[in-house]
Amino acid sequence: MDDLLKQTAPPKIISVSELNRKAKSLLEGGIPKLWIEGEISNLARPASGHMYFSLKDEVAQIRCAWFKQRQQQITLHITNGTKMLALGRISLYEARGEYQFIIEKMETAGEGDLKRKYEKLKAKLSAEGFFAEERKKQLPKLPTRIGIITSPSGAAIRDALSILKRRFPIIPIVIYPVSVQGETAAPEIKNALEKANKRADCDLLILTRGGGSLEDLWAFNEEIVARAIYQSNIPIISAVGHETDVTIADFVADHRAPTPSAAAEEAAPNQQEWLNSLDNMSDKFNTLIIRAINNQHQTLDWINKRLTQSSPQVIVKRQIEKSINLQRSLRSSIQYYLNICGRRVDQLSSRCVQTSPSHLLQKQIVRLEGIKQLIHSKGKELIRSNQNRLQLVSQSLHSVSPLGTLDRGYAIVSEASTKKIITNPNSVKIKSKLEIMLAKGRITATVIEKNSL
Repeated sequence: MDDLLKQTAPPKIISVSELNRKAKSLLEGGIPKLWIEGEISNLARPASGHMYFSLKDEVAQIRCAWFKQRQQQITLHITNGTKMLALGRISLYEARGEYQFIIEKMETAGEGDLKRKYEKLKAKLSAEGFFAEERKKQLPKLPTRIGIITSPSGAAIRDALSILKRRFPIIPIVIYPVSVQGETAAPEIKNALEKANKRADCDLLILTRGGGSLEDLWAFNEEIVARAIYQSNIPIISAVGHETDVTIADFVADHRAPTPSAAAEEAAPNQQEWLNSLDNMSDKFNTLIIRAINNQHQTLDWINKRLTQSSPQVIVKRQIEKSINLQRSLRSSIQYYLNICGRRVDQLSSRCVQTSPSHLLQKQIVRLEGIKQLIHSKGKELIRSNQNRLQLVSQSLHSVSPLGTLDRGYAIVSEASTKKIITNPNSVKIKSKLEIMLAKGRITATVIEKNSL
């Protein structure tokens, strides 16, 4: 027995630090980086900037360390009792032999789910072409009526109305009241968009609300809202949250504004700039008329010279007097109507700033158009000779235009859904719907057979 004991090798003895080092190596090498979820407890924030706490569930907990150099986000919202998602790796603190979780990134548990849903829907809609620039509609330069879809009691509507009143007060505003957060918000926004398109009384819509957390803004990340925006025939400006907030609605809308105030700035032009432009157009028109009159006067002088050389003097003088009287009468009439136009513009500008009566401005614009047409008729005699030449050019252009080709019995075939011109039967499928453009209208057809040349 003693001989057997002498032959047995003595056990290998290692230090505690070596044991902890081996355990650490096994933990870090055997378990990959992973996400864990739990509630924070025993939170400590030493002066070093590192954070130490435990993540626990109903039956267990684990010590965690989040070092300062890994903290690339604001951590003030992290408190005891907060439920968090943590990304990191398993390790062991050798000095005390403590099993711990080394954190690289943290986020609120609910917010992480929302972010993943956001990215998933964003990728889906992008693949379907919802964000394509070519499908986005141009905003009208001067809207006849603007619709605002938002909460009627929020700061966003007050900011937008204030800006719109300052920039172009005569543009009518239609407010579509909706909830902008909560479970009912997304269906209400969808219904408001559909209602606005069905009524078709606005030519521009602003979808807006103030800032908030990802959860507060979530209604604008819902798929039903994105599809309602995509299907809208009316251009839409999306102004949701602050400048740093970006929602799915911003990607799908025809234009994204960073704030509600910026949306109002981009929706309405500057009224004073339009009035100044109208004044400039009036001055240019007056200059063109006077220049045309002077050109005609030079022509008359040239004719007078020829008549003087070949006709009796009395006839020549009568023609000169008649031409001078006509010139004076025409110039006086033009000046008279230009003065009326100037006074009307000043009156309309003053009344618009004081009372914003849209129907009165429309009436004055119609009357101004009538006056402009009357002035135009006075100069019609001066351009009649050019009309014949323009007609000949138009006929020549028509003979080589696509419409002329259609008149000869040809047709333009495009896919009904994408409007893509079809030149090869292999680019369409059986039962696809086609749109056939003829000289006198359009035909919608279904493909039942296709043959290649």
